[in-house]
Amino acid sequence: MTFSSTQKNETVLTMRNIAKVFETEAMETHALKSINLEIKKGDYVSISGPSGCGKSTLLSIMGLLDMPTSGEYFIQGHDVSQLSLDQAAELRNSTIGFIFQSFNLIDELSVFDNVALPLRYHADKPNKATIKQRVLACLEQVGLSHRVDHKPNQLSGGQQQRVAIARALVAQPAILLVDEPTGNLDSKSGDKVIEVLAELHKAGTTICMVTHDPRYADLAETKIQLLDGMVLEAPKAKIAV
Repeated sequence: MTFSSTQKNETVLTMRNIAKVFETEAMETHALKSINLEIKKGDYVSISGPSGCGKSTLLSIMGLLDMPTSGEYFIQGHDVSQLSLDQAAELRNSTIGFIFQSFNLIDELSVFDNVALPLRYHADKPNKATIKQRVLACLEQVGLSHRVDHKPNQLSGGQQQRVAIARALVAQPAILLVDEPTGNLDSKSGDKVIEVLAELHKAGTTICMVTHDPRYADLAETKIQLLDGMVLEAPKAKIAV
C-alpha cells in the first residue's frame, strides 16, 4: 500500500470518540474517554495535564504504537482500524516523526548516521546522495551541521535532543509527535529545544506535543488539557464532526 503525502490545509489526523481501557483480572482502567480531535497540516497542538491523565496513552495511539479500545481514527484519510500490522507500520514510518524525552540515540553511531537511520528503512529507499542531502539539511535546521561526525556522548543533552528532532524530520513526515521533549533537560537547554520546534512550526511543520510545562504548552496554537482521560479544556481545539 502506498500512502500519499498531505497537501496544504488537508487534515493529517482525525479522532472520533476515542477510548482506551486497560483491563486486568481485578479491574478496568479507563485511560481515555471520548476523545475528539482534528489536526490539519501546519497546526501546532499541545497536550497537557497531570501525571496519569492519559497524555502518553493518547500520543501512543496517535503514533500507531497502540490501538484504541473503541472509536474511529483516521490518518490522512486512512481508517487505522482497517490496516494490517504491516500496513500500520508502513503508515507510521511514512507519516509520523517521533521525538522522545529520552532522545533514543544510538551511542555507537555518529550524529549523521543517527539522523540517517529512518531513511535506511524507508519504503522509498532513497539513494546515498539523497540521504546525505536530507540529513545535512535537517541538521542545519536544528543548528548542528557542525557536529555531523560527533557521537551522542560528545554532545550536551540539549544538542542530543536537537539531533533527535533532526532524525524525526529526515523522512519528511506529515506530523511530529513530541513527548515531553524538555523532560531530561535544564531550563536553558529546554528553552532552546522549544525554540527549534517553534521555528519548525513557523516553516510549516505540523506538531503535536505532550508537555507538563504550561509555559511551553501556551506557545501552541491549539491547547488541549486532559484530566482523568477526558478533555478538560480546549478553547481553540478543532473538534471533529
